[in-house]
Parts: sequence; C-alpha cells; structure tokens
Amino acid sequence: MDVMRGLEESGSGAPLPGVENLMLHFTPYSEDWSKLPVIVSGEGCYVTDDKGNSYIDGLAGLFTTQVGHGRSELAEVAAKQMKELGFFPNWSMHHPRSLELAARISEIAPGDLSSTFFVSSGSEAVETVIKLARQYHKANGEAERYKVVSRKIAYHGTTMGALSVTGLPAFKAPFEPLLQGFYHVPNTQQDPEGAAEAIEEAIEFGPPETVAAVILEPVQNAGGCLVPPPDYWRRVREICDRHGVLLVSDAVICAFGRLGEWFGIERFDVVPDMTSFAKGVTSGYLPMGGVVVNEKMSATLKDNAPMFMHGSTFGGHPVSSAVAIENIDIIEREGLLKNVHDLEGHFGDELNRMAADHPIVKEVRGMGFFWAVEVKPERADGTPLEGDEYEKYFKGVVSKKLLEGGLICRFDDKEDPVIQFSPALVADKEIISKIAGITDDALTELERELGYRG
Repeated sequence: MDVMRGLEESGSGAPLPGVENLMLHFTPYSEDWSKLPVIVSGEGCYVTDDKGNSYIDGLAGLFTTQVGHGRSELAEVAAKQMKELGFFPNWSMHHPRSLELAARISEIAPGDLSSTFFVSSGSEAVETVIKLARQYHKANGEAERYKVVSRKIAYHGTTMGALSVTGLPAFKAPFEPLLQGFYHVPNTQQDPEGAAEAIEEAIEFGPPETVAAVILEPVQNAGGCLVPPPDYWRRVREICDRHGVLLVSDAVICAFGRLGEWFGIERFDVVPDMTSFAKGVTSGYLPMGGVVVNEKMSATLKDNAPMFMHGSTFGGHPVSSAVAIENIDIIEREGLLKNVHDLEGHFGDELNRMAADHPIVKEVRGMGFFWAVEVKPERADGTPLEGDEYEKYFKGVVSKKLLEGGLICRFDDKEDPVIQFSPALVADKEIISKIAGITDDALTELERELGYRG
C-alpha cells in the first residue's frame, strides 16, 4: 500500500491508509483519528504535515529531539553503521559502538556514576532501575529490601514495573493488580515544605530495612514542570543515606541538555546512586535508553552476584549507539547546553510577560527548555469547569487554537491544567517568542469563551 499516495489523495475525503490499522499511543478512542495531523517531515524546530502546514515543534517530539529535526549527520552515521554492523546484541559479547558510548556516558555522568546498562526506552530504563535495586540489595546481604518510594502524579513509564512506580491512578487502573511494595508520597507542588519529609515517613513506615529505592525526576513532568524547592534534593539525599536506601534520578526527560546539563540532577548539586535516561540521548532518531550506576553498586554486583539477571535484545544496539555518540558530539560542538542556559531567562521572561495579560493564568514555572503555564479550570465568575465543559474549552478551544496558530505543544491535565513547552535545544529567541505569542492568542480566545474578556 502506497501510504504517501493515499495521503495525497486524502483531501477527497478518502480515509487515510492505515488509520484502521494503527493503534495510537495515549489517544482517546472518542477522537476521530482520521482527522489528526499526519507529520511527514521536519527541519530544525519545525515539522510539516501532509497538508503542507508548518508547526513549531514546541515539545521536541516528546521532550526528545534535542538537536532538532532533519539532521543529516545522524542519518549518515546510522547508514554507515548499518553497512558495517547493522545489529549484534550485548549478550556475552561487545561491539565497538556500545563500548564507545558507555565510555562517553561515564565521562559526562555526575559523580561516580560510571557503568551503563543499555535498553531501548525510558519505560525499560525504569524497569531496569527496579531490578538493579532489588538485585543489588540481595547481593549486599539485604534481600528483604524490595519496596520503592516515588511521588504522586509522577509518570515513570508503562511497563508493569515502571507503571507501579508511576503515581497516576487513572493510568494504572486498566492493568491492576500491579506489583506490590510501591509507595507514593506528595510531590513538591502538593507539599513544597514537607515533600522531602514525606519520603522519610514512607521509608520509616516501610520499615526502612524493606525499602530498596526512592525514584524521582529532577523536575517532575506530570503536573507541569514541578521545579523542587532549592534544598529538596539535598534533603532527600540525606534521608536516603540515613536509611541505606538507593536514590534514583529518573532523567528520561531531564537529561542530555533539557535543563542545560548532561543530566538534570546536576542543577541541584546532588549525585544519585543511579540515573535512568532515554529520549534525548539519540534525539529520538533511534530508540535508546539506559541506566547508569555508581561504582559501589557495580562492584557489589560483580563481587556477589553471578550476573545481572536482566537482558534486552536491542539494548546497546550498534546503530542506536552510533547515533547517540554523534548526537552527543553535536550537542558539544554546537554548544547546546550553553544555549539552554543562555536562553533560560528569556524563555521564562517571555512566558511571564505573556501571562501577565491573562487573568486565567495561575502560574508560570520551569527551567532550562522545560516550561509550563498553569491555567485556572474555571469561568471568570469562579464557576469550575467539569465534565463535557472541561473537554470543550480546554481540550477543544486551547488545543485547537494552539495548533491553528502553528504550535505543537502539550495540554496536560494529570493534575492542574497546564500548557507545556519543551522545544529542541537549537531553539533561539525568535522561536521562544513565537511560542509565547501563539500561546497568548490561544489564551485570549479561551478567556473570551469563559467570560474573562468582552
């Protein structure tokens, strides 16, 4: 079936080839999937659909395309590697690209994190974190440590283990019962002052000798860029050390420059025991994920366990590894970490300047190239929006207006409703200002509909 030809002919009302066959991710069945955009190409911070409409990719794919779309360097590296060695597993054998990538990651990872286990996605990375934590404690003579603490509303993935860590009840409900031993505590938005202490209370309830790990994102994504209080991570590090619990930074979103550092936890001057990663390591050009562990964990497993009882067929895939190496080279060569730091203030200023004219905006928050605008789910008279009204105004008016304005971003309502922004790290002041301008127009339309404006 010639899908591209079908796309060209779809203007006649013919159904898109494959629409009845492709199951979309996290997309309501109530939507008409045949009317959703079909993205066919990308260049830098922009993507184009099958109708020729151009959009700013304000989410970098999904917090992923750090170096932007259309990078021929990555395509060329992938093609070269495919011709040399298209595939070989990291099962009882090495290949050059995974060795090179592991060495490279050890150089840029924080503190003494130095050994990397490769997988294919963020969910797989979090799944690996859980297994590493449990096997490490068994190898360390503490087999009773298996429980994990994470935060409410936090999203950590879709595999059964990663979903158990996830703090979103609606995401878990269709698949319950999940794994046992997972506790969720208030996040830093729900309880800014007591969020760290809530972690200690959960550990003590465990009791401590049964708790394996605490898993947290440097900046929590779900809920809308929940930036922690300045001393939060330091306090959590002290709590974990006090109770012999592993501290895990889930950096699937917050690594490879999203917060202006190789690993987002570096913004908070704390070294975790493990960090997961995915997405930005290849800028999404090929699937890749992994977990980096510290020297103590690596040594304990090597000394006291016959092997790490876990595997992934495509973990450390030679083509993905080659693309990841080149992706890191591009980030270094083009100074993209510096670009994020240099423009972080401009990003915040533009969003705050825009928000100042909108009474429906509750808060602007974020850091690096990772920002959210929280809006009030209510009419001008304070009447809350519920059910069909909520869908009509927030997912209808806002999402539609943003897309019509030429911006792909995220309307997220896992907790309070937010509009999220996470452009490619190559974005400049002009792109950021355009993002703020299109959002301004969308919020103006929403306010008209809800009685904030005449």
